[in-house]
Amino acid sequence: MINRRHIRVKVMQSVYAMLQSHNDDIIKEEKFLKHSILKMYDLYVLNLQLLVEVQKLAAKKIALSKKKILATKEDLKPNTKFIDNKLINTIAESVSVEGYLELNNLNNWEENDEYVKIIFDQLQSSNLYKKYLATTDDSYKIDKAFVIGFFKEIIAPNEKLGEYYEDTMISWSDDIPFVNTWIVKTLSKQKDNTIFVLGKLYKDKDDEEYVSKLFKKTVLKNNEYEQIIEEKTPNWETDRIADIDMILIKMAISEFLNFHSIPTRVTINEYIEVSKDYSTEKSSYFINGVLDKISKEFINNNKIVKIGRGLL
Repeated sequence: MINRRHIRVKVMQSVYAMLQSHNDDIIKEEKFLKHSILKMYDLYVLNLQLLVEVQKLAAKKIALSKKKILATKEDLKPNTKFIDNKLINTIAESVSVEGYLELNNLNNWEENDEYVKIIFDQLQSSNLYKKYLATTDDSYKIDKAFVIGFFKEIIAPNEKLGEYYEDTMISWSDDIPFVNTWIVKTLSKQKDNTIFVLGKLYKDKDDEEYVSKLFKKTVLKNNEYEQIIEEKTPNWETDRIADIDMILIKMAISEFLNFHSIPTRVTINEYIEVSKDYSTEKSSYFINGVLDKISKEFINNNKIVKIGRGLL
Protein backbone atom coordinates (compact mmCIF):
# COMPACT_ATOMS: atom_id res chain seq x y z
CA MET A 1 0.00 0.00 0.00
CA ILE A 2 1.05 3.58 -0.51
CA ASN A 3 2.68 5.10 2.56
CA ARG A 4 2.53 8.66 3.85
CA ARG A 5 5.97 9.56 2.47
CA HIS A 6 5.06 8.58 -1.06
CA ILE A 7 1.75 10.39 -0.69
CA ARG A 8 3.75 13.52 0.19
CA VAL A 9 5.85 13.03 -2.94
CA LYS A 10 2.75 12.70 -5.13
CA VAL A 11 1.18 15.81 -3.58
CA MET A 12 4.46 17.72 -3.98
CA GLN A 13 4.54 16.87 -7.68
CA SER A 14 0.94 18.00 -8.18
CA VAL A 15 1.44 21.26 -6.28
CA TYR A 16 4.59 21.95 -8.31
CA ALA A 17 2.80 21.24 -11.61
CA MET A 18 -0.13 23.47 -10.66
CA LEU A 19 2.03 26.40 -9.56
CA GLN A 20 4.34 26.16 -12.55
CA SER A 21 1.44 26.11 -15.02
CA HIS A 22 -0.35 28.94 -13.17
CA ASN A 23 -3.47 26.79 -13.33
CA ASP A 24 -6.13 27.60 -10.74
CA ASP A 25 -8.44 24.65 -11.46
CA ILE A 26 -7.91 22.90 -8.16
CA ILE A 27 -10.66 20.34 -8.78
CA LYS A 28 -9.06 19.21 -12.04
CA GLU A 29 -5.61 18.99 -10.47
CA GLU A 30 -6.92 17.04 -7.49
CA LYS A 31 -8.54 14.53 -9.86
CA PHE A 32 -5.23 14.14 -11.71
CA LEU A 33 -3.41 13.61 -8.40
CA LYS A 34 -5.79 10.84 -7.38
CA HIS A 35 -5.62 9.37 -10.89
CA SER A 36 -1.82 9.20 -10.75
CA ILE A 37 -2.01 7.35 -7.44
CA LEU A 38 -4.58 4.94 -8.82
CA LYS A 39 -2.40 4.30 -11.89
CA MET A 40 0.43 3.42 -9.52
CA TYR A 41 -1.73 0.45 -8.50
CA ASP A 42 -1.82 -0.58 -12.18
CA LEU A 43 1.98 -0.70 -12.13
CA TYR A 44 1.86 -2.88 -9.02
CA VAL A 45 -0.53 -5.37 -10.65
CA LEU A 46 1.31 -5.40 -13.99
CA ASN A 47 4.57 -6.36 -12.30
CA LEU A 48 2.90 -9.21 -10.45
CA GLN A 49 1.22 -10.39 -13.65
CA LEU A 50 4.57 -10.26 -15.46
CA LEU A 51 5.75 -13.12 -13.25
CA VAL A 52 2.78 -15.16 -14.48
CA GLU A 53 3.32 -14.23 -18.13
CA VAL A 54 6.97 -15.29 -18.03
CA GLN A 55 5.90 -18.62 -16.54
CA LYS A 56 3.28 -19.03 -19.30
CA LEU A 57 5.95 -18.40 -21.92
CA ALA A 58 8.18 -21.04 -20.32
CA ALA A 59 5.30 -23.55 -20.41
CA LYS A 60 4.60 -22.72 -24.05
CA LYS A 61 8.23 -23.30 -25.02
CA ILE A 62 8.25 -26.65 -23.22
CA ALA A 63 5.08 -27.72 -25.05
CA LEU A 64 6.60 -26.75 -28.42
CA SER A 65 9.85 -28.59 -27.65
CA LYS A 66 7.92 -31.82 -27.04
CA LYS A 67 6.47 -31.57 -30.56
CA LYS A 68 9.85 -31.41 -32.28
CA ILE A 69 10.41 -34.10 -34.90
CA LEU A 70 13.87 -34.74 -33.49
CA ALA A 71 13.01 -34.10 -29.88
CA THR A 72 15.79 -34.83 -27.41
CA LYS A 73 15.42 -36.62 -24.09
CA GLU A 74 15.50 -33.21 -22.40
CA ASP A 75 12.76 -31.98 -24.74
CA LEU A 76 10.54 -34.94 -23.91
CA LYS A 77 11.20 -34.87 -20.17
CA PRO A 78 11.89 -31.22 -19.36
CA ASN A 79 12.55 -29.70 -15.97
CA THR A 80 9.17 -28.26 -14.96
CA LYS A 81 10.23 -26.75 -11.65
CA PHE A 82 9.63 -23.18 -12.87
CA ILE A 83 6.21 -23.81 -14.39
CA ASP A 84 5.25 -25.70 -11.22
CA ASN A 85 6.33 -22.84 -8.96
CA LYS A 86 3.74 -22.70 -6.21
CA LEU A 87 3.82 -18.96 -5.57
CA ILE A 88 3.53 -17.93 -9.22
CA ASN A 89 0.73 -20.46 -9.71
CA THR A 90 -1.08 -18.92 -6.74
CA ILE A 91 -0.85 -15.50 -8.40
CA ALA A 92 -2.01 -16.98 -11.72
CA GLU A 93 -5.07 -18.46 -9.99
CA SER A 94 -5.88 -15.29 -8.05
CA VAL A 95 -9.40 -14.00 -8.60
CA SER A 96 -8.20 -10.70 -7.15
CA VAL A 97 -5.52 -10.25 -9.83
CA GLU A 98 -7.65 -11.55 -12.69
CA GLY A 99 -10.56 -9.33 -11.70
CA TYR A 100 -8.42 -6.21 -11.55
CA LEU A 101 -6.82 -6.92 -14.92
CA GLU A 102 -10.20 -7.40 -16.59
CA LEU A 103 -11.92 -4.49 -14.86
CA ASN A 104 -9.15 -2.08 -15.86
CA ASN A 105 -8.44 -3.61 -19.26
CA LEU A 106 -4.76 -4.16 -18.45
CA ASN A 107 -3.67 -6.26 -21.42
CA ASN A 108 -0.19 -4.72 -21.62
CA TRP A 109 1.65 -8.04 -21.84
CA GLU A 110 -0.57 -9.26 -24.69
CA GLU A 111 0.05 -6.10 -26.68
CA ASN A 112 3.74 -5.83 -25.71
CA ASP A 113 4.83 -9.45 -25.36
CA GLU A 114 8.39 -8.57 -26.38
CA TYR A 115 9.02 -7.48 -22.79
CA VAL A 116 7.89 -10.88 -21.52
CA LYS A 117 10.43 -12.48 -23.88
CA ILE A 118 13.17 -10.08 -22.77
CA ILE A 119 12.62 -10.97 -19.12
CA PHE A 120 12.37 -14.70 -19.84
CA ASP A 121 15.61 -14.71 -21.87
CA GLN A 122 17.42 -12.89 -19.07
CA LEU A 123 15.97 -15.29 -16.50
CA GLN A 124 17.04 -18.37 -18.49
CA SER A 125 20.64 -17.19 -18.70
CA SER A 126 20.87 -16.29 -15.01
CA ASN A 127 22.61 -18.29 -12.31
CA LEU A 128 19.52 -17.77 -10.16
CA TYR A 129 17.42 -19.78 -12.62
CA LYS A 130 19.98 -22.52 -13.18
CA LYS A 131 20.49 -22.97 -9.44
CA TYR A 132 16.74 -23.10 -8.87
CA LEU A 133 16.17 -25.77 -11.53
CA ALA A 134 18.97 -27.86 -10.04
CA THR A 135 17.36 -27.76 -6.57
CA THR A 136 15.77 -31.06 -5.59
CA ASP A 137 13.91 -29.59 -2.62
CA ASP A 138 10.26 -29.14 -3.63
CA SER A 139 9.18 -26.71 -0.92
CA TYR A 140 7.11 -23.54 -0.88
CA LYS A 141 9.97 -21.80 0.92
CA ILE A 142 12.36 -22.51 -1.96
CA ASP A 143 9.75 -21.46 -4.53
CA LYS A 144 9.04 -18.18 -2.75
CA ALA A 145 12.72 -17.33 -2.30
CA PHE A 146 13.26 -17.89 -6.02
CA VAL A 147 10.33 -15.66 -7.04
CA ILE A 148 11.53 -12.84 -4.77
CA GLY A 149 15.03 -13.20 -6.22
CA PHE A 150 13.60 -13.31 -9.75
CA PHE A 151 11.81 -10.04 -9.19
CA LYS A 152 14.62 -8.26 -7.33
CA GLU A 153 17.49 -9.37 -9.57
CA ILE A 154 15.89 -9.51 -13.02
CA ILE A 155 12.56 -7.71 -13.32
CA ALA A 156 13.10 -4.68 -11.06
CA PRO A 157 16.47 -3.55 -12.50
CA ASN A 158 15.66 -4.26 -16.17
CA GLU A 159 16.32 -1.02 -18.04
CA LYS A 160 14.19 -1.78 -21.10
CA LEU A 161 11.23 -2.63 -18.91
CA GLY A 162 11.80 0.54 -16.91
CA GLU A 163 11.83 2.62 -20.10
CA TYR A 164 8.58 0.97 -21.21
CA TYR A 165 6.91 1.86 -17.92
CA GLU A 166 8.11 5.47 -18.09
CA ASP A 167 6.84 5.80 -21.66
CA THR A 168 3.48 4.30 -20.69
CA MET A 169 2.79 6.63 -17.75
CA ILE A 170 4.98 9.66 -17.03
CA SER A 171 4.37 9.55 -13.27
CA TRP A 172 5.59 5.94 -13.07
CA SER A 173 9.23 7.03 -13.25
CA ASP A 174 8.99 8.19 -9.62
CA ASP A 175 6.69 5.35 -8.60
CA ILE A 176 8.86 2.44 -9.77
CA PRO A 177 11.19 2.24 -6.70
CA PHE A 178 8.25 2.43 -4.30
CA VAL A 179 6.19 -0.15 -6.22
CA ASN A 180 9.19 -2.52 -6.42
CA THR A 181 9.51 -2.43 -2.63
CA TRP A 182 5.75 -2.93 -2.30
CA ILE A 183 5.87 -6.04 -4.50
CA VAL A 184 8.74 -7.60 -2.56
CA LYS A 185 6.78 -7.06 0.67
CA THR A 186 3.68 -8.60 -0.91
CA LEU A 187 5.57 -11.68 -2.09
CA SER A 188 7.38 -12.05 1.23
CA LYS A 189 4.12 -12.05 3.20
CA GLN A 190 2.43 -14.69 1.05
CA LYS A 191 2.04 -18.04 2.85
CA ASP A 192 1.65 -21.58 1.59
CA ASN A 193 -1.87 -22.89 0.96
CA THR A 194 -3.44 -19.42 0.99
CA ILE A 195 -5.10 -17.56 -1.87
CA PHE A 196 -3.30 -14.56 -3.31
CA VAL A 197 -5.07 -11.26 -2.68
CA LEU A 198 -3.82 -7.92 -3.96
CA GLY A 199 -2.68 -5.47 -1.31
CA LYS A 200 -4.76 -2.38 -0.57
CA LEU A 201 -3.88 0.91 -2.25
CA TYR A 202 -4.45 2.94 0.94
CA LYS A 203 -3.89 1.81 4.50
CA ASP A 204 -7.23 3.27 5.55
CA LYS A 205 -9.75 6.03 4.86
CA ASP A 206 -7.60 8.54 6.76
CA ASP A 207 -4.73 8.11 4.30
CA GLU A 208 -7.06 8.51 1.34
CA GLU A 209 -8.50 11.73 2.80
CA TYR A 210 -4.98 12.91 3.67
CA VAL A 211 -4.16 13.11 -0.05
CA SER A 212 -6.93 15.57 -0.88
CA LYS A 213 -6.69 17.60 2.30
CA LEU A 214 -2.92 18.12 2.12
CA PHE A 215 -3.11 19.11 -1.55
CA LYS A 216 -6.03 21.52 -1.18
CA LYS A 217 -4.82 23.16 2.03
CA THR A 218 -1.36 23.75 0.55
CA VAL A 219 -2.65 25.22 -2.70
CA LEU A 220 -5.40 27.36 -1.19
CA LYS A 221 -3.07 28.80 1.46
CA ASN A 222 -0.11 29.16 -0.90
CA ASN A 223 0.25 32.95 -0.58
CA GLU A 224 -0.30 32.94 3.16
CA TYR A 225 2.31 30.25 3.71
CA GLU A 226 4.74 32.06 1.42
CA GLN A 227 4.44 35.15 3.61
CA ILE A 228 5.26 33.06 6.69
CA ILE A 229 8.34 31.69 4.97
CA GLU A 230 9.49 35.18 3.93
CA GLU A 231 9.29 36.34 7.55
CA LYS A 232 11.51 33.46 8.66
CA THR A 233 14.09 33.93 5.87
CA PRO A 234 14.93 37.67 5.96
CA ASN A 235 18.30 37.08 4.35
CA TRP A 236 16.75 35.24 1.41
CA GLU A 237 14.69 36.57 -1.46
CA THR A 238 11.92 34.13 -2.28
CA ASP A 239 13.10 33.70 -5.87
CA ARG A 240 16.45 32.45 -4.49
CA ILE A 241 14.76 29.61 -2.65
CA ALA A 242 14.43 26.45 -4.75
CA ASP A 243 10.87 25.89 -5.95
CA ILE A 244 10.73 22.39 -4.48
CA ASP A 245 12.04 23.66 -1.12
CA MET A 246 9.29 26.29 -1.01
CA ILE A 247 6.63 23.72 -1.78
CA LEU A 248 7.91 21.25 0.82
CA ILE A 249 7.99 23.94 3.50
CA LYS A 250 4.45 25.02 2.59
CA MET A 251 3.25 21.43 2.79
CA ALA A 252 4.90 21.05 6.19
CA ILE A 253 3.21 24.25 7.43
CA SER A 254 -0.08 22.80 6.21
CA GLU A 255 0.58 19.66 8.27
CA PHE A 256 1.49 21.72 11.35
CA LEU A 257 -1.83 23.57 11.22
CA ASN A 258 -4.31 21.09 9.78
CA PHE A 259 -3.26 17.57 10.72
CA HIS A 260 -3.61 17.30 14.47
CA SER A 261 -2.62 13.62 14.72
CA ILE A 262 0.77 14.02 12.99
CA PRO A 263 3.58 14.94 15.44
CA THR A 264 5.48 18.11 14.51
CA ARG A 265 8.84 16.34 14.55
CA VAL A 266 7.52 13.61 12.25
CA THR A 267 6.40 16.27 9.75
CA ILE A 268 9.81 17.98 9.79
CA ASN A 269 11.72 14.71 9.43
CA GLU A 270 9.53 13.52 6.56
CA TYR A 271 10.00 16.64 4.48
CA ILE A 272 13.72 16.63 5.15
CA GLU A 273 13.88 13.08 3.76
CA VAL A 274 11.79 13.96 0.68
CA SER A 275 14.07 16.93 -0.04
CA LYS A 276 17.12 14.63 -0.11
CA ASP A 277 15.65 12.83 -3.12
CA TYR A 278 13.98 15.70 -4.94
CA SER A 279 15.84 18.94 -4.21
CA THR A 280 19.36 20.32 -3.89
CA GLU A 281 22.23 18.93 -1.83
CA LYS A 282 21.84 21.53 0.94
CA SER A 283 18.04 21.68 0.90
CA SER A 284 17.57 19.36 3.86
CA TYR A 285 19.56 21.71 6.14
CA PHE A 286 17.70 24.77 4.89
CA ILE A 287 14.28 23.14 5.26
CA ASN A 288 15.14 21.85 8.72
CA GLY A 289 16.19 25.31 9.88
CA VAL A 290 13.14 27.11 8.50
CA LEU A 291 10.64 24.54 9.76
CA ASP A 292 12.26 24.50 13.20
CA LYS A 293 11.78 28.29 13.49
CA ILE A 294 8.21 28.17 12.22
CA SER A 295 7.16 25.26 14.43
CA LYS A 296 8.58 26.88 17.57
CA GLU A 297 6.76 30.14 16.84
CA PHE A 298 3.50 28.30 16.09
CA ILE A 299 3.79 26.34 19.36
CA ASN A 300 4.49 29.51 21.37
CA ASN A 301 1.47 31.21 19.75
CA ASN A 302 -0.74 28.15 20.28
CA LYS A 303 -1.28 27.82 16.53
CA ILE A 304 -0.31 24.15 16.58
CA VAL A 305 -2.88 21.92 18.23
CA LYS A 306 -1.97 18.25 18.42
CA ILE A 307 -4.09 15.40 19.76
CA GLY A 308 -3.64 11.67 20.19
CA ARG A 309 -0.56 10.40 18.40
CA GLY A 310 0.25 13.98 17.39
CA LEU A 311 1.28 14.74 20.97
CA LEU A 312 4.18 12.31 20.78
